[in-house]
Amino acid sequence: MSETQISDIAAYMRQVGERARSASRLLARAETAAKNCALLAIAADLDARRADLMAANRQDLEAGVAQGLDAALLDRLELTPGRIDAMIAGLREVAALADPVGAISDLNYRPSGIQVGRMRVPLGVVGIIYESRPNVTADAAALCLKSGNATVLRGGSEAFHSNQAIAACIHRGLAAARLPEDGVQVLATTDRAAVGALITLPEYVDVIIPRGGKGLIERISREARVPVIKHLDGICHVYIDDKADPAKALPIVMNAKTQRYGTCNTLETLLVAEGVAAALLPGLAAPLLAKGVELRGCPRTCGLIPQSIPATEEDWDTEYLAPILSIRVVADLDAAMDHIARHGSQHTDAIVTEDYSRARRFLREVDSSSVMVNASTRFADGFEYGLGAEIGISTDKFHARGPVGLEGLTSVKFIVLGNGEVRA
Repeated sequence: MSETQISDIAAYMRQVGERARSASRLLARAETAAKNCALLAIAADLDARRADLMAANRQDLEAGVAQGLDAALLDRLELTPGRIDAMIAGLREVAALADPVGAISDLNYRPSGIQVGRMRVPLGVVGIIYESRPNVTADAAALCLKSGNATVLRGGSEAFHSNQAIAACIHRGLAAARLPEDGVQVLATTDRAAVGALITLPEYVDVIIPRGGKGLIERISREARVPVIKHLDGICHVYIDDKADPAKALPIVMNAKTQRYGTCNTLETLLVAEGVAAALLPGLAAPLLAKGVELRGCPRTCGLIPQSIPATEEDWDTEYLAPILSIRVVADLDAAMDHIARHGSQHTDAIVTEDYSRARRFLREVDSSSVMVNASTRFADGFEYGLGAEIGISTDKFHARGPVGLEGLTSVKFIVLGNGEVRA
């Protein structure tokens, strides 16, 4: 269906939902071999149709330039040969992962003679709303397919032609494995009303995952009648304890802040114990400033780093996604954890210390989806955690938390095995 044929968005979305629900039942019982066959077939089709993908992407890039999209957005939108390679590799990596569906755990005998356990099962229909990057279409489809879920994908309007070209490859791969093509549906419309309809179809959609800017996620969270797996901000902290090894602190801070500026696991606020601030901060500041990072500090920080500018209260609550770092000198571990509790976003926080007891306290008491000791916050990622890939990072506390991979796209149900037992 072409976009111009869709005059009734509400009716179209109900049709999409009905087809997804029907496909979800077939995918839930699909054998691992069939799902892997589909993933490898999709990868092969993407490889064979590189010219088609690049041509569709050129349409989007040309339209983006005409619309005045900024350079950063155009970069995220572009499908380079390397990014196509990455999509293909991602599909093959997901095919190589263990299938979580059907796994039984905690199976125990009860005094009555029955056995009670838990079986991992798909969520059902997953709606994913995302912006800019067309590679998300392949990544999301791969994870949902391997975890036995049907998925409805709504990419950004700026990537419409690219997403449709990738969707065609996905459908051919599903058909090759004799799995329902409706198991992955990429919406054939850029009408924003489709998003409003998708997030209010609880009879067809089991969970919504928004991937994009804060405005998009706030809107989805506010208006959805379907459960949402989300995170709003990535205000990540590194605390350098007065028992830290300086040789570890510098590379951790540099990597966490400067390896990539625009990611949700990038360091935004550096906390330094007052006992080591004078010795460490000038040495930490020099390479950051050399990289062009703007430093915004508390009064004690500004006294130690003349090039820094005074931080405002708003800075402690800001996800910059830019070469800007706020720095605060704190009294001790408790003060650092108080700051994180007050200003953090429960995404990723790290401590640099050689004190085992303090590290254990930080791990136990900091209430974030990822908590680290002596490591860069940039490791908060599905691939780095051994999940193969991720559909997003959740800062919620229910169901999935942290990078959401295959297991995060499943739930569990209780199973009971008996041999004729009846309850007394």
